[in-house]
Amino acid sequence: MRLVVGVTGATGVIYGIRLLEILRTHAEVQTHLVISTPGKRTIVEETAYALKDVEALATHHYDNRDIGAPIASGSFRTSGMVIAPCSIKTAGAIASCHTDSLIARAADVTLKEGRPLIVLVRETPLHLGHIKCMLALAEMGAVVLPPMPAFYNRPKDIDDIVNHTIARVLDRLGLPHTLVAEWQGTNRLAKGEPGA
Repeated sequence: MRLVVGVTGATGVIYGIRLLEILRTHAEVQTHLVISTPGKRTIVEETAYALKDVEALATHHYDNRDIGAPIASGSFRTSGMVIAPCSIKTAGAIASCHTDSLIARAADVTLKEGRPLIVLVRETPLHLGHIKCMLALAEMGAVVLPPMPAFYNRPKDIDDIVNHTIARVLDRLGLPHTLVAEWQGTNRLAKGEPGA
């Protein structure tokens, strides 16, 4: 299974890094990584990871300017693409079919070939232009999956929050994981727990 992973300059590069870490545990998954120039800077600003260490998590990695890379063509078969995080700049480029970067081109190829494209759009608050951009992506077939924390699982730290979002991504890709337990519903009323 080939999977393309894009990392852009939006805050939250840990989502892309964690995704790569988890995908490494799946022997059947071959990852093809592209990090934008702002994404490289954000890795340095937000994490203790060196760029080379992030690139080493992937099976293959490419320069974002390399429009001749295998992932730039629909004839290179993949099982989909995840952009984590996805900046509004990148989301807008994909939504308008402006494919002058490898991340945007690979995403465009993913959509035109009918493969899953999952974008973890990171921006808040959203103005109407952002919302229209995400609507366009959804209408084109992308899955817009903003990394919004859930609290029903009572996260204890940032890792719990990051893992919850990555678990949702893996679910969409049909990949097994043990990051979070499957929701079994609530029976708090029956137990008479406080706050029910």
